[in-house]
Amino acid sequence: MSLTKESHDNGYVFLRALRIPGSPNSVDMSCFYASTDSSGIRSFSQLCIDPSALASSTPAPSIQLAAASDVSSLKASVDISFILVCAILVFWMQAGFSMLESGSVRPKNTNNILFKNLMDAAIGAIAFWLLGYSFAFGNGRTYANNPGQDNRFIGAGNWALQDFTDDTSYHLFFFQWAFSAAATTIVSGSLAERCKLEAYFLYSVYLTAFVYPIVVHWVWSGTGFLSATYMDENGNRYLSKNGMIDFAGSGVVHTVGGVAGLIGTMIMGPRQGFYGDAERTKATLKGSNELLCSLGVSILWMGWYAFNGGSAFGYLGTNTQLNVAAKSTVCTTISAAASAISTTIFSRFFLGHYDLILCLNGVLAGLVSVTAGAGIVEPWAAMLIGIIGSGVYIIASYGLKALKIDDPLDAFPVHGACGIWGCLAVGIFATRSNIVRAYGFDNDAISSGNQFKNQLIGIVCIVAWVATMMTALFVPLKYAGLLRISAKVEHIGLDVMEHGVPWKHNAAAVDKRARAERSSNKTPSRQQSSNPGSYGPKYATQSPATAKTYRRSSDIKNGTHV
Repeated sequence: MSLTKESHDNGYVFLRALRIPGSPNSVDMSCFYASTDSSGIRSFSQLCIDPSALASSTPAPSIQLAAASDVSSLKASVDISFILVCAILVFWMQAGFSMLESGSVRPKNTNNILFKNLMDAAIGAIAFWLLGYSFAFGNGRTYANNPGQDNRFIGAGNWALQDFTDDTSYHLFFFQWAFSAAATTIVSGSLAERCKLEAYFLYSVYLTAFVYPIVVHWVWSGTGFLSATYMDENGNRYLSKNGMIDFAGSGVVHTVGGVAGLIGTMIMGPRQGFYGDAERTKATLKGSNELLCSLGVSILWMGWYAFNGGSAFGYLGTNTQLNVAAKSTVCTTISAAASAISTTIFSRFFLGHYDLILCLNGVLAGLVSVTAGAGIVEPWAAMLIGIIGSGVYIIASYGLKALKIDDPLDAFPVHGACGIWGCLAVGIFATRSNIVRAYGFDNDAISSGNQFKNQLIGIVCIVAWVATMMTALFVPLKYAGLLRISAKVEHIGLDVMEHGVPWKHNAAAVDKRARAERSSNKTPSRQQSSNPGSYGPKYATQSPATAKTYRRSSDIKNGTHV
């Protein structure tokens, strides 16, 4: 056997291939570092082995390689590290949502919307830890190895992570909590500028601890009836062949958040000054800072790579995971870019100008649309998904305004409508070979139309569940007077009323906007206003001098200066 040996004391281990010099029929040599001591803590030697000689060597060379358990442990460590990094980046998307939403609301409500985003994460963490993760994944076992607690509808057991006794599963909770925080934050955009904080806190607990985890259980657990990984004791799925496939959450995360926001804003009603017409609403309710909106979308786009790429590690435990993750990032990029370009073209030719906010939402529309199929479609399909997604967003956005439904950040058009489209797109554009690589299923579900049927059934179940549950929460809150702030508070701003921001910080902005509304011949009079809850001209025509009397939120709440 041909063998070369080089001694090293630096302790680094790596592999490389060499050739035997001077041989006309040279062969590749496998070279590696091996410890000269069984403990593995002394100096290492580089050993190079000729594979052809190794097969005929008698006796076999005395070389001890790493045990299979060591390799498995290393792989598990790399997987956990990858998921942790992705989870941190997904949580970083909270900063993106905060920037986007604070730039989209008026200055008098900036503090309030930032506070809501902060509490989404805080309240959601406790709620998901105590109950949500258990309802979503229960004891984490498959149907065939289930002690009877989990069922097809809801998970059970492992309350407050009490079954995580070996420290090997905490990364799974962290990753899933970051996703739940994203779903909860989506709704804050729909309810912006008029929702009571107490109602918002209650909604956050309700969605994170119960409504959202049930959908996660259906689609992503091993026992949910929609799940692609569900199998009964006979190896059959509830939805034939592949179940519902939602690779990274177009339905589970975005449709849940979008539909919850739509139900909330429909029950709550529009903001003062919302007239249904896009141009008049834009002039009256214009956000405070386009720079923050652009920064927020950039952060979200960045975080989306972890959102979609990290989801590849939730499926096959093979080396194909990184390849699927890499492909999902490419498809994510192409879909977002195609949607942004499509909305830009629409803005220029149909609106007569380049609308920044419309194009920023176009980016998000493309990202949401491809999320369900990021790892199982081809790049050309991702481009089509993004283009169609931009059309779905535009139609939904203008449709809501035509119906006089006020969604301040277009949360439903972006997340709800495009989330629904993204799930359905899987049944159209996913390929058999990509599904094999990502999930291990090899069947004709795509070509036979079975996958589209599964996607449609799944999205109908998700929409029906969220709409029913959120209606059951918001309607009682509305009739109890706990949902919406008063007209006076809405005019003055939540920053003053709820967060103690001095009135002088908001007075100038409010008075400037009031003067602009009075001078515009497009602004309806008090009698023409489409909002029956309008606060009226008394406060809309305040001068800066009058506004100075509202210095203390306690005076306003008590009606001292009315």
